[in-house]
Amino acid sequence: MASHRRPKQPNRTRVTVLTATAAAAVALTSQTAQAEPKPTKSEVKAKVDKLYEEAEHATEKYNGAKEKQEKLQKQVGNLQDSVARGQGELNDLRDSLGSMATAQYRSGGLDPSLQLFLSSDPDDYLAKASALDQLGSKQAGALKKIQAKQRTLSQQREEASEKLKDLEDTRKELGDKKKKIQGKLAEAQRLLNTLTAQERAELAREEERANRASSARVDLGSSASATQRASAALSAAKSKLGSPYVWGATGPSSFDCSGLTSWAYSQAGVSLPRTSQAQASAGTRISQSQLAPGDLVFFYSDLHHVGLYAGNGQILHAPKPGANVRYESINNMPFMFGVRV
Repeated sequence: MASHRRPKQPNRTRVTVLTATAAAAVALTSQTAQAEPKPTKSEVKAKVDKLYEEAEHATEKYNGAKEKQEKLQKQVGNLQDSVARGQGELNDLRDSLGSMATAQYRSGGLDPSLQLFLSSDPDDYLAKASALDQLGSKQAGALKKIQAKQRTLSQQREEASEKLKDLEDTRKELGDKKKKIQGKLAEAQRLLNTLTAQERAELAREEERANRASSARVDLGSSASATQRASAALSAAKSKLGSPYVWGATGPSSFDCSGLTSWAYSQAGVSLPRTSQAQASAGTRISQSQLAPGDLVFFYSDLHHVGLYAGNGQILHAPKPGANVRYESINNMPFMFGVRV
């Protein structure tokens, strides 16, 4: 017979140990939570500002990849157009060679000496023979042209293929950088969401006050621009005071930092590179003491931020997400150097 035993009950000592362990775990969790207090509004703002700075850095990388993509697209388009034209020219050369071959076949059925013997008009035959010689020379020239055109087309097709591969790699790079920017901005928003509604409103009012202060009368001094184009660029940028910062934007209604400077100088008839790092090589490098209104000003060791010097220690720039184009002190960021375009 099978035995029917009651399941063994846990002894009282074991239950006590398990209960004590669970209680200790809860206490430890509680202590950990107490050891990591909720960050203050100032701490959150500092972290958010840092994330915005990192997002701007990534934005300039994105801008560089986008500029490269646009150049590659143009190069690929030009190469494809050139290949299409070249193929048409090659087809015409082949048709012309075919016509010459047909003419030669029709007049070359008999041995030349026999044709001369049978000809009733030797002078007429000799004239035709001379024409045939010229036709043969043209045929040889046409063959050389066809060979040269085939080589050119082959090279262009190979170059187009390489450019298309570069374009595909650049598109992937562009997507990766876009995700990085969006990740930084999402993290900043997550941090802001940890604040109370009142704290978020206070931060928004602080940013709004900074924007309003910029649009009020700012003392820019009386220094003159070093060049007419710098003066024209600064005037154009001033007309965009209050426009929102949008990463990757080049105007006319929103801008990122290098988007504003490139747009402003384009209004003065000067084409600047798209990124802040590339703009740093667009003119003559100058020190802070040499700055004049309209000169480009660069910040941070990797030069990921650029603005326009406005005069009297003030810069005009597109600062960061959530802010508008505005004036700020040149001392608000680590200044590297200026560039006179």
